[in-house]
Amino acid sequence: MTAPSVRLRLTRRGRLVLATLVSLPLIAALVAFAILGGSQAMATGEGTAVTYSYVTVQPGESLWGIAQTLDPSADPRDVIADIVNLNQLQSSDVHSGQRLALPPQYAK
Repeated sequence: MTAPSVRLRLTRRGRLVLATLVSLPLIAALVAFAILGGSQAMATGEGTAVTYSYVTVQPGESLWGIAQTLDPSADPRDVIADIVNLNQLQSSDVHSGQRLALPPQYAK
């Protein structure tokens, strides 16, 4: 006498759980790739030295005026954004006597 064959039947919930379990490693890999930027950084002792030019803010001077002086043909907003990012400023407000590093592309 042979035993009857048992057929496996998955419910909708079972298929959903199985699909989730199968897709978790893929999702984890995509999240890790997004967080790490897809590239591996390797620290080496070979750094490139960059020298910056500096400007000291004069009384009544603003970043807008400095940006227009540095590159009259460029959009001052782009130049200001570069200066703010390079100097890690919280805003575009500057004060008299403040020393600012200039991005290399705008240095004279």
